Amino acid sequence: MAKLTMAQRRRLPKSDFAVPSKAPGPGSYPMPDKQHAAVAKGLAAMHGSKSEKTVDRKANAKLAKGGGGKSASYGKPGTTAKGMGGGGKRK
Repeated sequence: MAKLTMAQRRRLPKSDFAVPSKAPGPGSYPMPDKQHAAVAKGLAAMHGSKSEKTVDRKANAKLAKGGGGKSASYGKPGTTAKGMGGGGKRK
């Protein structure tokens, strides 16, 4: 999953957030792709957010859609989040 910078987060349309009323601030859960939707769903469940049902519903819709690769609005092909694997050989 590509890291979403604050500048990239600000450029996302409000429809790419689980809680558009909070976008692009904290607790708005950006979901420009399937990977971010899965993370948003987990974070909402972990933090017991009041908006958890909304996040679940929107994340499920995003995860059910076909495709779901990276959003064209950010990221570079082949990038990985720091510490999330994605390189090197195992011994």
